[in-house]
Formats: sequence, C-alpha cells, structure tokens
Amino acid sequence: MKLSNIFCSGALVPALASAERDAVIRELVTALDKAGKLGKGHREDIIKAVIKRENEASTGMGKGIAVPHVKHPAVKKVVAALGLCSRGIHFASLDKQDVHSVILLVSPADDPDQHLRAMEAIFRHLQAEKFRKFLRQCQSSEQIADLLREADDGPSWL
Repeated sequence: MKLSNIFCSGALVPALASAERDAVIRELVTALDKAGKLGKGHREDIIKAVIKRENEASTGMGKGIAVPHVKHPAVKKVVAALGLCSRGIHFASLDKQDVHSVILLVSPADDPDQHLRAMEAIFRHLQAEKFRKFLRQCQSSEQIADLLREADDGPSWL
C-alpha cells in the first residue's frame, strides 16, 4: 500500500497549533473532517474513540513518533493525517521522549486487513532514521506531500 493512498493531502499539518496530546488528536481529526474524509457528523465520536484508545495504551512508539489509530464504522477507506510539532508533545512514549511527528490513522471497522496494510506501510518508513529526520525538517504541507511521494517511489532510506 502506498503512503499517497493513505494520507489525506488536506490533513498534512506542518505546524500543529497545540502541544497537548488530546488537542493534537482533535486538530488532526478535525483536519480529516474538513477534508471530507470522515462522513458528516462523526468528528466528535472519532475524537473520543481515538482518545479512548490512547488512554488504554500509548501509541508513542519512541524516536519522536506517535501513531494514534482507531477503527471506526464512519470510514469506508483507511485515511491518515500527519502533524508536526517542533516544541514536542508529551505522548507517554516508550522512550519517555516528546513526540514531534504524529500520524493519525482512521480505518474502517469492518476491514482489518486494510488497517494492517496501512500500518505496515507507515511503520516500514518510520523505522528509517533518514525518513524520520526528513519528516521533522518539513516546513510546509507541500514538503510533507513530496516526502510521502518520494517514499512511494522507492526511497534511498529503505
């Protein structure tokens, strides 16, 4: 699965307004909602579901990355938002470090295979230090989109 098929171009946020976990989740879900990716009237329910999932177990994977995710019946196709925060966000990460890159993934509730394929594609790139470094250096949504396209085209970091 290609990253360009997962990420919503209207939900690439190079400078998150908040540095607090729940507010960041709200900001990214809202970006997906404004882009028309969540179906009408589901934003608050999805925000609550993501925060509930995050309260059960942190998705802060370490190395400055968090990947909050949820399966929800409102979406028919997996979709992701991406936000960057230079000042860092406390996400209860495994390495106890602040998070600077947040990838929010919302998947259909009835298609676990689609969710797993998307997670695999995302984590394959996040494992590469160069990808994480390039991501943190992005200053615009266009730069983020370019990096995701480069990742799809067979990047040198893999």
